[in-house]
Amino acid sequence: MTPELHSRGIGAAAWQAVERMHPEITVWETVTPYFEKRNIHFYINRLGFRLVEFFNSHHPDPHEPEAEGTGNSSSGHSGPPDEMFRFEKEIKLPSR
Repeated sequence: MTPELHSRGIGAAAWQAVERMHPEITVWETVTPYFEKRNIHFYINRLGFRLVEFFNSHHPDPHEPEAEGTGNSSSGHSGPPDEMFRFEKEIKLPSR
């Protein structure tokens, strides 16, 4: 999202619409780079996710294959492995 559209509730409204479209999903998961402070704030403070894991060179993401011969992730860049936060949001179903 472009910076001029930040802080208008557009992202939160979009995410909430997706949740409403998929009421069968009880646990949502997402990841974001460690340096994206706005994303971290958005997921935790605006959407109610909780931080559950930090992927880094000492604790790699088991779902992210390493690029052959480089030791880096498959994200296509050189340098150190990606450092990512993983978030989860559990949807409590209403009691019957």
